[in-house]
Amino acid sequence: MEIKYDQSGLVPAIIQDATTRNVLMLGYMNEEAYQKTLEIKKVTFFSRSKQRLWTKGEESGNFLELVSIKNDCDNDSLLITVNPVGPTCHKGTGNCWGEENEQSYGFFSTLEDVITERVANKDTTKSYVASLFSKGINKVAQKVGEEAVETVIEAMDNNDELFLYESADLLFHYLMLLQAKGFTLKDIENELKGRHK
Repeated sequence: MEIKYDQSGLVPAIIQDATTRNVLMLGYMNEEAYQKTLEIKKVTFFSRSKQRLWTKGEESGNFLELVSIKNDCDNDSLLITVNPVGPTCHKGTGNCWGEENEQSYGFFSTLEDVITERVANKDTTKSYVASLFSKGINKVAQKVGEEAVETVIEAMDNNDELFLYESADLLFHYLMLLQAKGFTLKDIENELKGRHK
């Protein structure tokens, strides 16, 4: 891999969690740090403040286990995917921006949050979610069944627009059922990962 180091002999290294895809930190590598990272499979930087090689976790035990290294289009920065062992930041957070390194499912995570908030608010006059939850888990489960049947019916027709509409209804109601049972998408992910092994 060709790497263009700057005039100080360094290249920025962006560290990304291989599973969550969250950016964890930014460090700098020289050629020696890059080679050591490849050799020991733990991310090693060149510390500008200490003026020496520094393997992340050498004191805390919170190593960054190497998964892959990619070069950008100009060969002057690296994207390093890792499996972090413990928090990345020395302040104890999941990344160096003070955030936890949690899995996000994009807009689905937003929907989970909206469902949680509406159930907690319990305003059944303004919220379909709160209204359905107030009727109990049997009604929520029944609604998932209805939406599943409607999705199957639309799958057999040639109207893609209606199929996507019903699929969205099914998924939304399924997220509601998961919460009614006390689960989240993370629980489903863990179940599927267990089967994958």
